[in-house]
This record gives sequence, C-alpha cells and structure tokens, in this order.
Amino acid sequence: MFKDMLDKDEKKQSENKKARIKEEIKGWIETIIVALILAFCINNFIIVNATVPTGSMESIIMPNDKIVALRLSYYLASPERGDIAVFKFPDDEDVLYVKRVIGLPGDTVEIVDGLVYINDSQVPLEEDYLKDEPIGNYGPYMVPEGHYFMLGDNRWFSKDSRDWNNKFVEEDKILGKVYFRYWPSVEMLK
Repeated sequence: MFKDMLDKDEKKQSENKKARIKEEIKGWIETIIVALILAFCINNFIIVNATVPTGSMESIIMPNDKIVALRLSYYLASPERGDIAVFKFPDDEDVLYVKRVIGLPGDTVEIVDGLVYINDSQVPLEEDYLKDEPIGNYGPYMVPEGHYFMLGDNRWFSKDSRDWNNKFVEEDKILGKVYFRYWPSVEMLK
C-alpha cells in the first residue's frame, strides 16, 4: 500500500512536470507568434526599414547606411518639398529608392546651371543639403497631379527623375518619410 502511494505520488509529480513543460512550450510559441505578428504589422504599416546601396544621397545618407522611414507620415498628409522619402522605383516597383521630394503635383521644375527653379520662379530653390555644387540644364518637367519629381542630394552621381523612363513617382508608391539613420550611427535626418 505504501508502495502504491509512492507510485501514485511519483506519477502525479511526473504528470505535473509534463504539464508545466507543455505550458512553458505553449507560452514560448504564443510569444513567438505575437512577436512575428507585431514585426509584420510594424514593417508593413508603420515603418520602412531600408539599406541605401549607393551614394546618391551623400552627404546626408552614405552608401550602406541603414535608415528608417515612417509610413504613418503620409497616411494623413502628402509629401512636402524637401522630404527625404522611400518609394517604389517607377521603372521597377520591386526596387525601393530613397530621394528628396523636389517637385510637387502641378509644379513645373526646371534645372538651369544646376540650380532648381519651381514654377518659373526667378529665385532658385534653396538646397543647403547638397554635397557639391550641381551643374547642368534639365527640363522643364511638368509634374502631373498625384505625382512627384525626385532628386538625389549628390546630383552628379544620382540616377533620379531626370534619368528615369517614368520621370515621376505616384503618390501611392511613396512608402514613407525618412526620419533617421540607425547604422553605422544614430542620427536624425533632415
């Protein structure tokens, strides 16, 4: 009888241990599932995480810098001139690009001796973020409604709206406004 009680006690302890292990495994699985769902939602609805492969945005963003753009920026407002934006490349939407918004819907953009003029203004656009003094004449480009004209900050080495087959980026293809770089250092970007 004493042996039966010990066997029952051992069996109960063994069952309790198995139940605790099952609960522990269930807890880990639930945690992993919640983490995956959160990561999916954050990456698809809140931020765009990107690595910039070229020097087209030097000296603000260097090659191989990792940046974060906020998708929420353009849910309630439209892109503004001067924003650094991540968007689907108009000539191949599987590729993401990072450039600066220069021309807004309805604008006429012309580049004369490297200086950008908007809507026949006599005063060039102030662009203190440029790496080098730009050169060249381009345009004029008439930006269609619902589209944007994008330029890189490193104008000599940037393949941008001036060079693309599809010169303008549709508003719904702009994924987010770049706010900061997190690699190789953390820095807010303007």
